Amino acid sequence: MLQETINNKLFPKEVIATPEWVAKHPKLLKNLPKSIRLNLVTFPVLEAALTTSTPDGVACLLDKACLPKLKHKPHFVLALDRLQDPGNVGTLFRTALAADIDILWLALGADPCNQKVLRSSAGAVFQLPFLRWSDSVEKSVEQLADNLRISAKDDYQVVGTYPYRGSDGNEVLPYWNIDWLKPTVLVLGNEGDGLHPRIKDCCTHYVTLPHSQAVESLNVASSAVPLLLERRRAKMTTYMNKNGEQSKF
Repeated sequence: MLQETINNKLFPKEVIATPEWVAKHPKLLKNLPKSIRLNLVTFPVLEAALTTSTPDGVACLLDKACLPKLKHKPHFVLALDRLQDPGNVGTLFRTALAADIDILWLALGADPCNQKVLRSSAGAVFQLPFLRWSDSVEKSVEQLADNLRISAKDDYQVVGTYPYRGSDGNEVLPYWNIDWLKPTVLVLGNEGDGLHPRIKDCCTHYVTLPHSQAVESLNVASSAVPLLLERRRAKMTTYMNKNGEQSKF
């Protein structure tokens, strides 16, 4: 994780490490500016300071102000409606980065700066802008809903997700029947409750991921992979059809 911060030129204020870790990673420490303070601690002290159960022997303190900011109008937004599991949120950051998503919007749920989210994102949080509303559930849901309504008025397709064979009376399409090359906000719902009714009402389209009836449903982070990478596939196909180049990916 420290290597990822260096790669993205997000230098920490302070590095806390065990002597054993420092002895194994001298080259990594040489890449840090001399102004960064290095504090040596024992492993029990480091373990007590972190929420992760098996720390690697190093931790660093970063200013949130150094996290990436959106520099242009987004073409594709991933919105997360109250996702609670840090592993899911971290995995979604990583998948979103792989799919060239411009920004994540989060209504409450797990904080991207949570240690478990950072680890499961494999550093993607350091590369992908995000906006998180962290008031009460009602306020954060309403803030996300406001942004979805504004997006719809601005000609974005706001795509909500449904479990396979669930619709609540709305027309639900297989995910491949959506034109993912259009300006889009893809909305994923809470692990247990799905999309909040107010969020659902803001969607202009609804999609599902058809799968075998051998399973009742899919994990939200797993189901997001084909949805997000379908856009990547469409972009690549359009590029190759236009340029006649089959070898560029």
